[in-house]
This record gives sequence, C-alpha cells and structure tokens, in this order.
Amino acid sequence: MKLPLEGIRVLDLSSIIAAPVTATTLGDFGAEVIKVEDPGHGDFMRRSAATPGGRSLQWVQDARNKTSITLDLRKPEAREIVYRLLSHFDVLVTNFRPPTLRKWGFDPDTIRSRFPRLIALYVTGYGLTGPYADRGAFDRVASAFSGLTYVSGDPDRPPVRTGYAVIDYMGAYAGAFGVVTALYNRDHRGGSGQVIDLALYEPGFRASEDAMLAYSANGTVRERVGNTNPKVVPAADYDTADGKRMSIHAGTDALLRRLAKVIGRPGLADEPAFADYPSRVANQAELYAIIAEWVGRTTLAEAMKALVAADIPASPLMSVADIAADPHFRERGTLIDVEDEEYGRLTMAAPIPRMSETPGQVRSLGPALGSGNEAILGGMLGMDAAEIEALRKAGVI
Repeated sequence: MKLPLEGIRVLDLSSIIAAPVTATTLGDFGAEVIKVEDPGHGDFMRRSAATPGGRSLQWVQDARNKTSITLDLRKPEAREIVYRLLSHFDVLVTNFRPPTLRKWGFDPDTIRSRFPRLIALYVTGYGLTGPYADRGAFDRVASAFSGLTYVSGDPDRPPVRTGYAVIDYMGAYAGAFGVVTALYNRDHRGGSGQVIDLALYEPGFRASEDAMLAYSANGTVRERVGNTNPKVVPAADYDTADGKRMSIHAGTDALLRRLAKVIGRPGLADEPAFADYPSRVANQAELYAIIAEWVGRTTLAEAMKALVAADIPASPLMSVADIAADPHFRERGTLIDVEDEEYGRLTMAAPIPRMSETPGQVRSLGPALGSGNEAILGGMLGMDAAEIEALRKAGVI
C-alpha cells in the first residue's frame, strides 16, 4: 500500500516535542523524514536514556519513522551541509528561536530566497513577529501565555497545568496540517513554497472557546470553575462509592431527562429550578449535589452500566493502566504493539487519524544517534567514506 505522503522529504531541524512530532506525524503517513541531531548527546528527547545519546522510551515513539543524522550546527561546515540537503527536500521543520535562525542563516528570508519551492515550518514560542518574537517558550510557558493554565483548576486554588504536554501535541497537529495544506497548494494549485509561522501558544489560545468574544463584548473574564463547565450544566466529575472517579455529561434537556430517570428522580427535569438552560445554570450547585449523591452511593461499574444503558455520555477517569487494559483502545487500534530491539515488546499510540484507504504506519522506531550519516551524506550528497570520516574527526557530524 502506498502511503499518501510517500515521495515527500522532510528535514527535521528541531527538538522537544511540538516541531519534532509534526515531522513524526508526516512520517507516519509516508514522508521520508531525516532528523538532524547534535553529535554529542542527540535530541533532548533522548535525555532519559540509560546512556548519553541513547534511546529513551519517548524517543522510541516520538522519533519513529525517522532517519537520524548528526550535525553540529554551531559549525559553519554543518550549516553548509544543511543547505546542500535542503535542495533535495520538500519540507523544513524547525523550532530554533528567531535570533538563532538569523545567526545560522535559517531565517525565513534566507530560506525563501535560496529554496523558493520549500515548505518551511517555523514553530517558535511566540511566532516570528511581534514584540515577544525573540523569547523562548516550552509547553508550560505556552500554556500560561495562551490563557489555558489560568482557567485550569479549582476556583479556590492556584491554577494548574495539564498533566501532559497538551500544547506541544496540539501544536504538532496544527503544524502538520499547515504543511500538508502548503504542499497541496504548491503541488496541485500551481503555488510556490511558503513559510508557515506557528507560535506554540496559538493552538492553546484557539481552544479557548468564546472567552475572547465574551471579554470583547462585555468584559467578562473566564475564571477557574474546577471540573464543571459554566455554560453546560450538568457536566462534571464525581466520586463513586468504591473510591473511583467518573465524568458525566447530561448538558441538554433530553440528556437530563434520561439522567433524572437513572438516578431515581424522574420529575427532576420538570422542576422549575432545572426545567430550562438558564435555570440549570443559576441552580447548578443544587443540581450537582443531587447527582453527586447518587453517584456517591453507586459503584463505578454500576453507574457506568446504568448510564450507558440510558445512552448518557459517561466515562471513568482513566489512568494509563486503565487505558492499557481497555478493550476499546485495543479493538480500534488506538494502541499498537511494536517490537523494539532494545526494549522488546512495547505498546504505543498509533498514528492518527484513522484513514480508510491510507492508514498511517509505524515502519521504524526511534533511530540510533547518527545511524543514517553514511546513507544520507553518501547517498544523497555523494560524499565518499573519506569525506564523511573527515567530518567526523572535525566534530562536524
């Protein structure tokens, strides 16, 4: 089966999640991805490996479907090799800060002038423009700047960051979408290459629903509300009788009527305090207490059985152990098992989204540091063994 991005070459000149996972996503669907790493310790995602430059578990997954080459980009000889490589590539993915991009000659103006058909994705903390453009950022900082952290948590406690690097992975999928859109425009609409400027905080801000609209319209500032939704009632998390926790969403008239029957209060949805949306919002504390009382005397299994039977959206709060044991994750293929030469049998996240005719594939796992040097420098750039060895001795690769 031919994958949809076969024939597309991607040079991954980035580190730490958002930009590298953009390249990984493209690789999942067939692109040939060449990952450039520092010759000493390699990519930061290798950091938890047993030895410097080794293969961490995160590296095994998030650097899958890539070939690793090493280049010390602090050296001009290495940067010249990047220029030579780019003439063979369709896409550049990088996340160096703008001052570094300018210093090393990888800034958008230089790249566009030298490689007019190249799609160049820049994933930077604050974007390539604006007063903060030269600042750095990681997922935590981008979450704070986007407004996401501010609204996360309970109202009587400090804000909390999400438990996973959500901003990074949202950014990765936004970046991949930008790349394939630009490729379509270039290859099927007669367009040229172009620069894609993605600030790491922007996907988080785009997920802020109508918070900015509400503020611009009437000055309302969205605040923390814990595990409820101020505009969808009832929708919250609850503790069960057996010490578990679950999420229930009954935020429409029809769902509330069904939930009322499940909890033994069939007339609840007709009571004036809960009969319509404004009333439910105004009296949500009372409504949540009623639902919490039923959940609190019901086991998780009993509650799930009753709610699923009534077609009410609900789920346990799943740990990774719960996910590993869940039949739905397995049957859909959300989880896949792979064999790794170092770690043995591993379970990891499958490529998404699921495509009926051209599903993504895991063709290789995170590579050894510099394992593609000879193949890429020799096969693509025509260097012989002596040249490659000279670069190695000089610390360029």
